[in-house]
Amino acid sequence: MAVSSETGVAAMMDTSGKSVFPVPPTFSTKIEERDYLKFRLAQAFRIFAEISYIGHLGYNEGVAGHITVRDPIKTDCFWVNPFGLHFSLIQPSDLLLVDHQGKILDESGPRRILNTAAYMIHSSLHTARPDVLCAAHTHSIHGKAFSALGVELDMLTQDTCAFFNDHVLYNQFNGVVLDAEEGKHIAAAILRNHGILVATDSIEATVFFFIALEKACQVQLMADAAAAGTGRKTVKIPPEDALNTYRANGSLRAGWFQGLPEFQLLEAREGKSYDFAK
Repeated sequence: MAVSSETGVAAMMDTSGKSVFPVPPTFSTKIEERDYLKFRLAQAFRIFAEISYIGHLGYNEGVAGHITVRDPIKTDCFWVNPFGLHFSLIQPSDLLLVDHQGKILDESGPRRILNTAAYMIHSSLHTARPDVLCAAHTHSIHGKAFSALGVELDMLTQDTCAFFNDHVLYNQFNGVVLDAEEGKHIAAAILRNHGILVATDSIEATVFFFIALEKACQVQLMADAAAAGTGRKTVKIPPEDALNTYRANGSLRAGWFQGLPEFQLLEAREGKSYDFAK
């Protein structure tokens, strides 16, 4: 297996040495894996910030929003952004390492202010789902608007089918998530009157599916409005076709692969990528 220092992607090689298809990188030590995940997590925040600036989608809103990644060494802890630092400014050295009791650990960056809502949501999620590496929640515009409807997504497009039978509605909102009991119930993609949340087994897949879910919410809002304005009904994709499409573009590996271009673009803009040789 070879690793590209430009993309952070390991490529499987055939007998001739030709690249066949990228796969996630592997690591010789847990320390190296931690360094890489922190680098990638900080990139994910800056990607969300770029989307806000360039696409005007509003992934940033004041101090709201958080992405976490499970630590590969202290697996009952996770890395999270410090409260109040703009996504565009976040670097690996800024991240906080937090345990499931909300304690900020010594490995953390200097700005040791924790978003209590982030802790409540993500500690419950990481505890309940050991298969989850990375989870993201922000107050994105279309996710918030769609969440106010209190419904799940209709299968209207090929892209929306990535969430066929693989998203749920958290249908009880009691305000900002600040207490442990509320946090235990967060396992949904659409949080009614709150926004959206995505959790997967990689940072890349989480970034991709979060963007895709936000766009799916936007598409349904637009399609429903257009249908209402013309006296028509939207045409849904039949369940069998939606399932077949989901199998093609809704897997975790598909999400990982589709998330890579966002990181490639960021690295091209910044001229900075993870150095696997260090």
